[in-house]
Amino acid sequence: MSEQPLPAAHRLAVQALDALDAAAGPGSGDEELVSVLTVCEGLVRRLDRLVVSAVAALSRRGVFAERGYRCPVAALGDLLGWERAEARRRVRAAEQVCPRVGLDGAQLPARLPATAAVFTAGRATLRHVEVIATILASPAAGRLSPPVWAGAEHDLADKATLYTPGELHAYGARLVELLDQDGPEPDDEPPAPVNELHPTRHRDGSGGTLKGRFEDAALFDAIATVLDATSAPLTAEDDRTTAQRQAAALAEVCGYVLDHADRVLPEGGGHRPHLNVLIRLENLESRARAAVLDLGGTLTPPELRRLACDAAVIPIVLNGAGQPLDVGRSTRTIPDGLRRAIAARDGGCAFPGCGRTPSWCQIHHIQAWEHGGPTARDNLVMLCRTHHRLMHHPGWLVRLRDGLPEFIPPTWIDPDQTPRRRPLPHLIS
Repeated sequence: MSEQPLPAAHRLAVQALDALDAAAGPGSGDEELVSVLTVCEGLVRRLDRLVVSAVAALSRRGVFAERGYRCPVAALGDLLGWERAEARRRVRAAEQVCPRVGLDGAQLPARLPATAAVFTAGRATLRHVEVIATILASPAAGRLSPPVWAGAEHDLADKATLYTPGELHAYGARLVELLDQDGPEPDDEPPAPVNELHPTRHRDGSGGTLKGRFEDAALFDAIATVLDATSAPLTAEDDRTTAQRQAAALAEVCGYVLDHADRVLPEGGGHRPHLNVLIRLENLESRARAAVLDLGGTLTPPELRRLACDAAVIPIVLNGAGQPLDVGRSTRTIPDGLRRAIAARDGGCAFPGCGRTPSWCQIHHIQAWEHGGPTARDNLVMLCRTHHRLMHHPGWLVRLRDGLPEFIPPTWIDPDQTPRRRPLPHLIS
């Protein structure tokens, strides 16, 4: 009986990789090692092409949508353990360099046919495809006539075989700028001001950075006026820099807003904004060695004592297993105290790989309410909207083990259905 194609391909691929591994062994010469590198790169590019082709076919067939995923990116992240950026790169390549199907069922060529040709031939990488797609999706490229746009795509695909992705991006941006000689249409209306702010938390939980710009003069002046009014030196001996005083002033203003949240802030995630301080029971008994904020930041003992002195603090005490001590009551509606306990345990969306904070999440009944599931701590899990919807679609299962949520993937993602759990830094001793 002949071997099935996929198992046979897997067996042969393992044999080939074993041979490459042997060729790169301790006894190999310099030239042989260099050749191993080039062979491996060629194989990686061919594997990328196979992956992109498979992603395109699955997307066309609606396989991911049938399994509860609105976009292939999230499905690939769960299936293959990719970061969202890696999954997005392959999905975008599939959309650009693979044949398409029209509304009438007819097969259409790839959006980037010249790029598809060099990618299929292994002369361009996934990153090259991403660069070309980004350049040709820019507003300037959108103003080019179809023949000029096609010519630019052909030129970029040709240069992809010679340039690194960074060099290709610089070349492509300049090329499109030269081709778009007329520029954007004149507009009597001034462009809308760009106002943006990006808070980024440090990975070690020690704080974060704020980066932003405000082109709206009124908004900027309002912020600058508040900072100016609250960042004056406290005493003649206050030797902090202006930047340090302004940082402290911004935090003080935000603290004041939180103190008066019932009058100035809307509800977030079904409850008023607040700061939760998570502290283990043993830490509390040993005079508070450490604590964690509900958004993930770590507090040192002096900071914890200062916060407890200066702010309204909601203590949530955890036992040795990281489980909040009992709060709330059994009811269909989630009481605020019970929500706080679930937020303290799960730290936001409990689904592996998700980073949504508690204010963006909902509470999910593991055993549905209509099927007799109680609104109790051991039957609730915190999920963002996307993963809450996924739990109501056949496939994924969620349960509590040792008092903490874990998720069992469907067999099409993991045939062994190995339970998965999101790391919770605030529970690490």
